[in-house]
Amino acid sequence: WEAVEKESGLQLVYNTGGVQFTRKDEMSHVIDAYAKAMAENNISFERLTGSQLRAKFPQFEIDDTYDTIYQPIAGLVDAALANSVHIQLARANGATVLEHCPVQKIEKLPNGRVLVHTPKGVFQCRRLIVTAGAWINHVLGSIGVHIPVYVTQEQVTYFATPNVKDFTKAKYPIWIYHSPKYDFYGMPMHGNSGSKIGIDAGGPVVSVDTRNYEPDKTREQACIKHLERTIPRSLGPIMYTKTCLYTMTPDRHFVVDDCSKNGWDNVIVCCGAGHAFKFASLLGKILSEMAIDGKTKYDISQFNIDREAITNPDWTPTLYMGTGGKVPTKQSSASKL
Repeated sequence: WEAVEKESGLQLVYNTGGVQFTRKDEMSHVIDAYAKAMAENNISFERLTGSQLRAKFPQFEIDDTYDTIYQPIAGLVDAALANSVHIQLARANGATVLEHCPVQKIEKLPNGRVLVHTPKGVFQCRRLIVTAGAWINHVLGSIGVHIPVYVTQEQVTYFATPNVKDFTKAKYPIWIYHSPKYDFYGMPMHGNSGSKIGIDAGGPVVSVDTRNYEPDKTREQACIKHLERTIPRSLGPIMYTKTCLYTMTPDRHFVVDDCSKNGWDNVIVCCGAGHAFKFASLLGKILSEMAIDGKTKYDISQFNIDREAITNPDWTPTLYMGTGGKVPTKQSSASKL
């Protein structure tokens, strides 16, 4: 991100600090696991009691029945601006962006090159990168490649808090709360929106055809009740709740690999797992190295397409940051894609 900011001259990343917390009698083992991982990777953090966190950030109205961890180097990426910057920098480097141009079919020529069929023309390439999100198997189906993914309909809610000054990026950290049922997360005010809350991987399994854009009032109310208990001054009138899609592999790790096992070594695939955007610049660099040089200098071995979580149909999904093991509920007849 620093390289993208330098090239564009625009700030995209904001360091706010980050908090993870839970009730001691519920999910302290998750906080233990994060503390262990941070220590092993030399990431600075503080393990705080609930009252210590409240002293640092009075917005969190919690006591010592809570277990918390604070990480000073954490924050948010301006996703909308970052998308625009990536596209504009790509165009400046000779890329052509075709919008509303779905891939209809991929085929291989006798010379080994790849043909991509679209409504706006047929394109020939030496190597093809597929990053199709929830449409991943729609695109890969024509070459006989399938990645088992859970597509879920998620949502976030923004509140017009009257306590604006206390919920700016300068005073209020990003946070994650772990509970047996939901993993909540929140962010400070940014851009033209209010304070934000969402539930990570809390929505039903859908497909790109069955998803709708209607917020789930049950999850919206769960978010409100959580804030009433822990960060009540962030609440205010609901500005809006909007939906989005997560596309998750069964182990919630990325897929970054070529399709050589299926005879398509010049087709490269990248599948996120509901948390890929923060790595977008790095993943883009890795994929471009694979496309141009045929390999990357980064170790992507754990993201291979033939690992057990991808190839074993009986693999138990672990889709949640804190709890793990829960299978998303189905909406209608949708299931794992």
